[in-house]
Amino acid sequence: MRREVVFAEARKAFHSRLVHDGILCFDKEGVASNADRKNAFSCAIAEGIASSLGARFACSKEKGQTAGASFEDAVAKFIETTFPKLQNLRPGTWSVARLGNKSRVKTADFAQYEHLFALAEAVRENPKLQAALGNDYLVSPDVVVARALCEDDEINRLANFVDDSLCLKADLRKKNGGKPILHASISAKWTMRSDRAQNSRTEALNLMRDRKGRVPHIMVVTAEPSPSRIASLALGTGDIDCVYHFALYELLSAVEKCSSKSRDEAMVLLNNMIDGKRLKDISDLPLDLAC
Repeated sequence: MRREVVFAEARKAFHSRLVHDGILCFDKEGVASNADRKNAFSCAIAEGIASSLGARFACSKEKGQTAGASFEDAVAKFIETTFPKLQNLRPGTWSVARLGNKSRVKTADFAQYEHLFALAEAVRENPKLQAALGNDYLVSPDVVVARALCEDDEINRLANFVDDSLCLKADLRKKNGGKPILHASISAKWTMRSDRAQNSRTEALNLMRDRKGRVPHIMVVTAEPSPSRIASLALGTGDIDCVYHFALYELLSAVEKCSSKSRDEAMVLLNNMIDGKRLKDISDLPLDLAC
């Protein structure tokens, strides 16, 4: 009997949720909800992806901000149902949460960035500092993965590793009174048709610059159908770990089937990003989190 492939089921459930909630759909004119209706190539690719995933016709297209928030929820749910199950590869007590711009939770709520609370207080009380620094250092990622701290009994399960005389500053030790450790910051972009998509790069640079301790995974998940727009964020190294497409295999198939003159160029671009480990499918994301 064939064993159930957990990630395949989770990926299918992820796509089904997008379709069921009307996030991925066709409008009354047959244009997919993640397409740029002013761009024929984008519409053709998005139509191919949406058809492969069973999107419905004649649904009302969600406004950009609403669709974005719903996409963030779906991405968080996918991670929550996959990554924490990899205890054999990455043991720990994990939490997955969608924050979004309105959340009061910021990066300062995690071990590597708790010092930013003091900076925020200083800026709040000093107008000159506020003018000089702004508030860009208080990043609120779309989705975060955090690791809970460990009790001494858990640390000492296999041997007596710690006691009250040492390891008094280790972030992972709960007895030291620290905050959860930020394991990953994930930016979820339903589409990339504005300069706001580049905010992911700015947030990534802030996360690297402002941390005390190790840099968390910095990832982007998108449903953008246009290879050139994906490339605007995916290409290059040093800030973002990788861009993950919500349906990479369906994207490749949709581009391959297009009759547009842009097809060959788009396939070369996609293959370059994939071969260069700059673009992966969302099913790759949980295993990458386990690294």
